Amino acid sequence: MARYLLLYRADPEAMASMPEPTPEQAEQMNAAWTAWGEQVGAGLLDFGAPTAAVSDGADRSIGGYTLIEADGPDAVETLLTGHPHRAMGGTIDVYELTAIPGM
Repeated sequence: MARYLLLYRADPEAMASMPEPTPEQAEQMNAAWTAWGEQVGAGLLDFGAPTAAVSDGADRSIGGYTLIEADGPDAVETLLTGHPHRAMGGTIDVYELTAIPGM
């Protein structure tokens, strides 16, 4: 199995203009993420966290990450079906983690 880095992207201006979710909306979002994590199962290596750019020139469209393990790109895409970040209108960049030669 290969390991994959998922980078969650969204338009920073659109995200900044979104109102704070109500407690009910926050609960629904958390439930959607939990359900997705359960779908991934043991392949979920690190649920990740939201990110915030701290240096000049950093890509502020990256809003978070997750690390997963899957049998290949097609399996990753299957796991991303119905992903809560995509349901919110965001996009997900997928990168396969590769070994460092000689290590």
